[in-house]
Amino acid sequence: MPALSSADQSTSPPVISIPRDYNAAHDLIERNLAAGRGDKIAYIDDAGSYSYAALAERVNRVADTLTSLGLEMESRVLICLLDTIDFPAVFLGAIKAGIVPIAANTLLTTDDYRFMLEDSRARAVVVSAELMSKFDPIVDDLPLLEHVIVAGADSGGRLHLQKLMNDSASEFQPAPTTCDDVCFWLYSSGSTGTPKGTVHLHSSPIQTAELYARPVLGIREDDVVFSAAKLFFAYGLGNALTFPLAVGATTVLMAERPTPAAVFQRLKQHQPTIFYGVPTLFGAMLASPDLPSRQDVVVRVCTSAGEALPADLGHRWSEHFGSEILDGIGSTEMLHIFISNRSADVHYGTTGLPVPGYEARLVDEHDQAVKQGELGELQVKGPTCASHYWNQRVRSLRTFIGEWTRTGDKYSIDSDGYYVYGGRSDDMLKVSGMYVSPFEVEAALMTHADVLEAAVVGDFDEQDLIKPRAFIVTRQGVAASAELADALKNHVKERLAPFKYPRWIDFVEELPKTATGKIQRFKLRSRGSAAAQ
Repeated sequence: MPALSSADQSTSPPVISIPRDYNAAHDLIERNLAAGRGDKIAYIDDAGSYSYAALAERVNRVADTLTSLGLEMESRVLICLLDTIDFPAVFLGAIKAGIVPIAANTLLTTDDYRFMLEDSRARAVVVSAELMSKFDPIVDDLPLLEHVIVAGADSGGRLHLQKLMNDSASEFQPAPTTCDDVCFWLYSSGSTGTPKGTVHLHSSPIQTAELYARPVLGIREDDVVFSAAKLFFAYGLGNALTFPLAVGATTVLMAERPTPAAVFQRLKQHQPTIFYGVPTLFGAMLASPDLPSRQDVVVRVCTSAGEALPADLGHRWSEHFGSEILDGIGSTEMLHIFISNRSADVHYGTTGLPVPGYEARLVDEHDQAVKQGELGELQVKGPTCASHYWNQRVRSLRTFIGEWTRTGDKYSIDSDGYYVYGGRSDDMLKVSGMYVSPFEVEAALMTHADVLEAAVVGDFDEQDLIKPRAFIVTRQGVAASAELADALKNHVKERLAPFKYPRWIDFVEELPKTATGKIQRFKLRSRGSAAAQ
């Protein structure tokens, strides 16, 4: 396993020496067995609890299952699993076998999954039974897809994960991977809405734990952690898999959607000490009439990422619960948080300071450093950067510039040296922690028979969080109405992932455009903000 130096982690990053021959899954499991934690609870999901020894056996059985099906090192397997024990077992089992898992967002559409399967050339897919209805129309038509494995009570006549595991070996020798081998992929949306397969290496997960989770978050072996952000996110993957396994903590998983009620239930029932959320959820929780009292929970620290945390939300949370929210920024490309607030040094309204081990810089459109207080594009350098985007050479060259990565975010640095979020460099929106392409929403709106033109921008809701706002020019003879607005919202929900639908519909006579016909979105943004007031 990686060796850490004795450097003072409060003032400088730990020096992480990862051996050439290294398997990330083997390290994360074996370090706990070697430390005598075999009987300790590793995971609690909606069905039960699982010790570190039981998790290790499940990982081995998945690895043996996949290799017995003929999957070889560097083969790819798409996993679309709810947050149950099956996710860490399949994800780590594939990695231990040298197979590359691709964690897929469980909220996407059939067309999204078709693209991912075709683009990745995955030879197998592992899907929760509850999600199979989105895969049934496509899996039999993909010539490179050899195996469909269903996790859950009903496999629908397809390969059943639990049965395969029961028939497999409980011991498995890790594949002879190196620290620079491909470990897993995560798909990240781009400015056109086309997902990009973001390729991460075996050396990266443990470094997010040693650089951020231990020294900044302060995670400990005696912690119980609960992430409302799901495991398929880079954020959730670190929160609920890499970080707790790196230190031997216990993780609570929740398969259902993270509503305030569902989150409150887990906070009270399992008493997690670390809670990972996103601003939209923190706002909804604080607004809930069922908000628990400070005495009902034992959370000592929270984190927030995915979108900027409004200062008011942070202050209200701390006043109510007595715990701080460490707001930070990470990305799929960097795997986890690289700028963050710290305990006892929380500056709500800022994203904090660079995590030791990472460097950040702000540049203008000519890649020249901006002055303090000025907005610039945020670029970051650190050891957990993705190697590239799969089959996306042009996008890779634009994003990964030597050791530096373009984040696509605008930032400034305040007078105290803290980073302050200033919006996206492109027109992408981040809604509930997930990127939304306005062009994708516009295209969906344009398929409605009553729509002539559509433009989508971001606007702030009552919690100061970004949501899509649509401006619509109707076809001749079609009258604007509240009923039509509701119909358009439902029209988008039926065609895209539900979180992408426009929260507001504004009917206009025409869209502002340049002489060349390009929509002037900056005018719509100001118009939308005025309408919201």
